[in-house]
Amino acid sequence: MSTAKTVLTVRHRFSEKAETLKPVEFFKLLRRVFTYARPYAKIRNRLIGAVILRSLLLSSVMWAFGKVITGPIAAHNVKGTVLGTLGFAALAFVVQAAFRYRILWALELGEAVIRDLRNAMFAHLQEMNASFFQRMDAGRIINRMTTDLEAVRLGVQEIVFVCCVQSGQALSTAVLLILNDWVLFLVAITIAPVLWIVNKIFRTRLSNAQRRQSESFSQIAATVAESVDGIRVTQGFGREEHNAELFRDLIENHSRNVMVSARTTATFLPLLELKTQLFTALLLAVGSYRVLHHSIPLGNVVQFLFLSNLFFEPWRVIGTRYTQALTSMVGAERVFRLLDTKPDWTDPADAVELPPIVGRVEFRDVEFGYDPERPVLHGISFVAEPGQTIALVGHTGSGKSSIINLLTKSYLNSGGELLIDGHDIRCLKSQSLRRQLGIVQQQNFLFTGTVAENIRFSRPEATDEEVVAAVRSLDFLDLFERLPCGLQTPVGEAGGGLSLGQRQLVCFTRAFLANPRILLLDEATSSIDAVTEARLQKALAVLLRGRTSFVVAHRLSTIRQADMILVLDHGEIVERGTHAQLVEQNGVYRALHDQFLENTLSQPAPDLPDRPQ
Repeated sequence: MSTAKTVLTVRHRFSEKAETLKPVEFFKLLRRVFTYARPYAKIRNRLIGAVILRSLLLSSVMWAFGKVITGPIAAHNVKGTVLGTLGFAALAFVVQAAFRYRILWALELGEAVIRDLRNAMFAHLQEMNASFFQRMDAGRIINRMTTDLEAVRLGVQEIVFVCCVQSGQALSTAVLLILNDWVLFLVAITIAPVLWIVNKIFRTRLSNAQRRQSESFSQIAATVAESVDGIRVTQGFGREEHNAELFRDLIENHSRNVMVSARTTATFLPLLELKTQLFTALLLAVGSYRVLHHSIPLGNVVQFLFLSNLFFEPWRVIGTRYTQALTSMVGAERVFRLLDTKPDWTDPADAVELPPIVGRVEFRDVEFGYDPERPVLHGISFVAEPGQTIALVGHTGSGKSSIINLLTKSYLNSGGELLIDGHDIRCLKSQSLRRQLGIVQQQNFLFTGTVAENIRFSRPEATDEEVVAAVRSLDFLDLFERLPCGLQTPVGEAGGGLSLGQRQLVCFTRAFLANPRILLLDEATSSIDAVTEARLQKALAVLLRGRTSFVVAHRLSTIRQADMILVLDHGEIVERGTHAQLVEQNGVYRALHDQFLENTLSQPAPDLPDRPQ
């Protein structure tokens, strides 16, 4: 199998279900979409009134048109013709006025529904656990928030109410046709079973085609998002052509799905129109026969044919909208599937607020695994007293970041107890815990805005003076003042416009401004130059002062002053103690220490200053 096909096969494993959207599911989704219209009952009721009025008046206009022709015009009655024409014009004006307000209120209602749906989706995403975002591509999430919701918008604003108007028009016209000539009407309704059969055949094909088209587009969106994030890696390894080839395969797959949908639609719609024309011809033949045999007057047949267009036309319009309706409800299905996805865990109903803490952390035989069947932490036990710095060291995959993830309650331990000031972390409200934590990660993520706004992210209510004070306390003020606009320097997406070291300065200051009782540093100084690290190490002494801190680092300079070093190997604590104690033990830490010295002999990293007492 080629590389391209391999990648596509892997992506296909994450594809969503593609079974046929059944009529019951279709209307169930439609009802659920319109539950979001309940807060806007006044607009909804006005819209329903406009729909009913327009559907009734459309058939009345054509009925009046036929009456003028077969009545005063046929009788050469000038006065009657003028009055009839004026009445027809007045009726047509009312129809168009109803049309105007139907459009206006539909757009207003649709915008309100989509706004609430989008807000609900974003709020739901904020509640999801970290594991969800590991499983779900960013491109797919973006596609739900954009393409799928826009498809739902089209359904709410246009398709539903157009179909309602057309259905009402067909029903009201049917009444007029029966009153005009019930025999010809019996001929006209023979189209119903034919249309039902055609619709049943094409419904399955169109439903499957629309789902495959939507899913292949999601794959494209996910790939674009991934490619943009990883463009430097792609260019660094000269993989531009290879990635372009993989993307071409995705585009071709999507194009095939689009064309299958287009071919199905191109067969379905002309078939509907052909059926309508054939039945019109049948009506003309039957009507002519009855006129020739003096069963009915010619005027009745003329008016019936006028009205029959209004009876047949809705079927064509509804058929045209059917493909769009399927796209809309497939989008709604994917939106609600996301909304119905439950977090892997939530705070218990009786969870309590964490009171102000002093920062004592205790792990008691903690077990944890991202996959329950493959634990990564085994019986982790230790105590961090308030104000202590705990360093976590070990080879990649030893479990260091997993301990950090448990402390932030991004994941829950599967066994044992994790206590904060004696409170079991499982019984605490997550937000109350995180408000007393500060974290600086290796991937120093910044938001679009200014430097000051990114620093203030940890404490939005902080004043400009407090932000400057935090920067000055860490001795970063001169570094920020060198930026083009100082603290008001714009920051691009994901920290664009700032160097890696400058981003890290922002992250340190952000954590300091929060004034957390527990501080978590996850490889916070692993990817910066020696000069910047020297400044960060000085700031680190200020940042750690008086706080319970957990430091994950490969650099000796970051951890040698820690109160306790925990050495992890395959999810277990194999050694613990101070730097001096562990070096003397001549064990795993000593081997890591010697390896570090060997790798950095020519360029020793700056040491961490002594922590103030």
